[in-house]
Parts: sequence; structure tokens; C-alpha cells
Amino acid sequence: MDKDRVEGKAKDIARRIQRQAGEWTGDEQTQIKETGKQAEGKVQNIAGKVKDALRRPRRTDEEGELEQSEIEEERESEAPRRRA
Repeated sequence: MDKDRVEGKAKDIARRIQRQAGEWTGDEQTQIKETGKQAEGKVQNIAGKVKDALRRPRRTDEEGELEQSEIEEERESEAPRRRA
């Protein structure tokens, strides 16, 4: 796992907590500032995921085609995620 993924996720979580504290106290400046920093953490996490994906070797069959499991993994990672 790339260190950017770990650092990015840690920043995301820390900023989310600080943003929430700003909401509870009614401090709009803190909310705005921490929302931006939270986004930085998300971008860093995504950059780490891309680095990991580039490092991972692709599996192919004898004809050079991607294996079905590899295609399914790509579809799952590209599918938009919904939050409840």
C-alpha cells in the first residue's frame, strides 16, 4: 500500500472530525477551511491508489487478453459508490 494512501486517509479523517467540530460550534470559517483540507486528503488518497494500480502487474492469458477476474476488478473499482 502506498504511503500516500495512508497519509491521505489520515488527513481526510482528521479534517472530517475538525469540520464536524466547526459545525457543532457554528464556526463557519473552520468548516470551510477543514472542508478544503479534507479534499486535499481525498486527492492524496486517490493518488496513492493510482500508484498502487500502476505497480500491480496485469494478468493476461496466452493470447494477451485480460483475464475475466481482472476485468471485473476494474469494473468494480470504476463503479460510482453510493453513500447511505
